[in-house]
Amino acid sequence: MPRVDHVKTGDRERLAAAVRSVPRVLRADLWTVARDPLPRQRWLGRLPHGHAVLFAVLMGMLMMSEYEQVYEPAPKTMWLLVVLQVATVPLALSRPVAAWWLSTIVLFLTAQVAEGRVGHDMVWPWSIGGIALHTLVLLLLALRVRPRIAVEALLITLLSGLINMAFAAHDHNQVLTRGTLAFATAVVVGASLRISRVAQTRLVEQEVLTAEERARRTLLEERGRIARELHDVVAHHMSVISIQAQVAPHLVKNPPEELRENLAGIRQNAVEALTELRRVLGVLRSEDPSAEGVRHAPQPTLDRLAELVDNVRGAGLTVSVETTGEPRPLSPGVELSAFRIVQEALSNAMRHSPGAQVRVAIGHQPSGVTVRVTNAAPDRPAPPSQGTGHGLLGMRERAAMLGGELANGPTPDGGYEVTAILPADAPEPSAQAAGGTP
Repeated sequence: MPRVDHVKTGDRERLAAAVRSVPRVLRADLWTVARDPLPRQRWLGRLPHGHAVLFAVLMGMLMMSEYEQVYEPAPKTMWLLVVLQVATVPLALSRPVAAWWLSTIVLFLTAQVAEGRVGHDMVWPWSIGGIALHTLVLLLLALRVRPRIAVEALLITLLSGLINMAFAAHDHNQVLTRGTLAFATAVVVGASLRISRVAQTRLVEQEVLTAEERARRTLLEERGRIARELHDVVAHHMSVISIQAQVAPHLVKNPPEELRENLAGIRQNAVEALTELRRVLGVLRSEDPSAEGVRHAPQPTLDRLAELVDNVRGAGLTVSVETTGEPRPLSPGVELSAFRIVQEALSNAMRHSPGAQVRVAIGHQPSGVTVRVTNAAPDRPAPPSQGTGHGLLGMRERAAMLGGELANGPTPDGGYEVTAILPADAPEPSAQAAGGTP
């Protein structure tokens, strides 16, 4: 029994705390005049706003015709209350909570003022026009606030009607039940539309976040792929340094001990750097099964461009190659990037411009090399692409990594062109870091 009494005492305390929190919750939810304008419709613009105002004016005229029959003529007080009731609808378009408060108060005061004059044949405490106007105000409120707040507003409205009935001095044709049905319908419809709109907005936001995450992941994948390819170039140079440092002492007769120690240190550092480089790139390659088969394959350069073009021609693409300028030695990274840009551009031409003629132009300048791949308009519709759309991103990353530039876009004849300008020498690491490339 003591345990049961303890449980009951705990329940009573929680109930009492909940009751005490009601005024605080209502004040936080409904004691505000914050501006919350009704958004424009995508197709109708502000036409629904105008219809709401027109409806309010018509209902105001209906209310006045009802009370004119009672008062003959209606006093200024009743005119003022009707005008205020009509004004709640335009106000609800921008400040729904304040409009609801005004509409509820006006409904209550109108019922009190008209209570002594309304006969048994007229509805009370709310007129037909008053019910219609307050229903619209509740609908506009429920469209903008959380469902809990809309329900609180509905309950307070019904409470005001019950207070009118409690202080009534005469019997009337009461419409509390019919008014409650109209008000509740407005709250349910408005809350449902708001929930649907919020869910759609969140879905759009999630789609945007997903697209951003996909783009970020794509960028990281492209940078990882580029890093794996450049690893072989860097590893080759580190291996050459190590071998040269090992052989150098044997090329000098009676080399001093200091020279031996320095060359040994150079070789040791080169070997350690190469080991660390392979360890880091091993992590990248462990998640890329396609990299395992080309782990030990030499990275291509522009010397293999003819082989690439022959393969593409064998796949049915008409390709012409033009080389201008005097070729000069380029850094391995530039050679690799130029080859990959041509390769990716030709792949895009085969995928998106079937049957089109393609022109590859390689221009050598003292400052670097220019790669331009242009295809004419396709002679038949392209099949649906099965790729992931990373080609242009990869080309742009390669050019940016080397401090170069890449431009792409459609041509006036309906084709497409990709142009990359790559410097002869890659920029310093600090410059690459400033550009945000790997």
